[in-house]
Amino acid sequence: MLMTPQSGLSDDWCQRLNTVIQTMREMSRQTDPQEMVRSYARRVQELMPVDRRISLSRRGLKYPQVRVTRFSEWTDEINPWKEADRLPIIDRGLISELIYEDVPRIISDLKISPEDPAYEYLGDQRSLMSLPLYDGGEAMNMVIVARNVPHGFPIEDLPERVWMSNLFGRAAQNLVVAEERDEAYRQVDRELQAVADIQRSLLPQEMPRIQSLRIAAHYQTSRRAGGDYYDLFPLPNDRWGILIADVSGHGTPAAVVMAVTHCIAHIYPGEPAPPSLLLKFLNRELTRHYTSKSGHFVTAFYGIYDAQSRLLTYASAGHNPPRLMRCGVDVPHSLDEANMPPLGFMTDIEYHDRQVQLEIGDRLVLYTDGITEAQNCDGEMFGTNRLDTALCQCAGNANQSLARVLGELDTFTEGLPPADDRTLLIADVV
Repeated sequence: MLMTPQSGLSDDWCQRLNTVIQTMREMSRQTDPQEMVRSYARRVQELMPVDRRISLSRRGLKYPQVRVTRFSEWTDEINPWKEADRLPIIDRGLISELIYEDVPRIISDLKISPEDPAYEYLGDQRSLMSLPLYDGGEAMNMVIVARNVPHGFPIEDLPERVWMSNLFGRAAQNLVVAEERDEAYRQVDRELQAVADIQRSLLPQEMPRIQSLRIAAHYQTSRRAGGDYYDLFPLPNDRWGILIADVSGHGTPAAVVMAVTHCIAHIYPGEPAPPSLLLKFLNRELTRHYTSKSGHFVTAFYGIYDAQSRLLTYASAGHNPPRLMRCGVDVPHSLDEANMPPLGFMTDIEYHDRQVQLEIGDRLVLYTDGITEAQNCDGEMFGTNRLDTALCQCAGNANQSLARVLGELDTFTEGLPPADDRTLLIADVV
């Protein structure tokens, strides 16, 4: 709605105010700096008509070089932030002098020599106003407006034009920075997704068929990539190595240490048995080459399951003790008899092996602390008691039990996104 004249205000005054209001509204909706400049130039032309408009920049250049970024007579629009190599550079003459003077000027009787590079842009103009756009205290950009008549710019208009131009210049630069920031975020996101894809490729792609054991697994990172890790190693004589680990911290740094841990585990010389020797090897290599400077550490549980005898031999490096649900026994058993310090603290740690005889109907549950330390909105942890309850309530197979635990966890946390990586392995002795 147009403003109507009141209190003696002229129609011209009201029209100018409405144009300003519409300009500000339009500017506030812009997200593309190129479109913002285009829109602003159109609106300003309505308010203060000129015959020529030139935009200049000396960013990344040295005196007397200046780049022409826009010219009102160009028919081919160029985006100066993305196509700077297509823009002409001037290294002498009036245009160069104006931007490096660092102050606004009005030339009321303009006469340019044909040898001056400015002649191509302003040769037929008779007056100009130069408006420096300051950044860091210097005129890094400039707008030159010109008219084809002498004395085309009243001196009293100069302060307002400098003010307006710099406010707009700052707004446009903020959009450029925001666009660059968003693109940087997108690039980082693409790289993080690549890291996450690589990390997941290190995990078992499908559960192996193990005689007398059925395994279901859930793996969820709190960010794109994470520090949880599990693995299954086929061993001679119908035995299987089962490893679960948790790198301290979150995100990409933890994912890198996780990948390193995976690599070390797979270059173990010979058969990775007994479990204590694999943990000792992992600890030595991590401490010597990786974690001593990064400050990371790794908790791990490694067990070797004999599919014929159903005997589990295991060792632990500070990891959450697995839960053993005995068939017909309501109270879970905690495999906490071999717990030693995490990997990556001290080089010479001797890990110990323990054994447990599993029976048909037993259920072994391995997990990382992202499961038991998951919190609800009140800051209360899920805990091992709720984990045990969820496990006891499910009489189905490993996959059904896994779904039950995850459902209980989601209900408890009220759907909050995980603050830590979550890994859960459920193995049924059959």
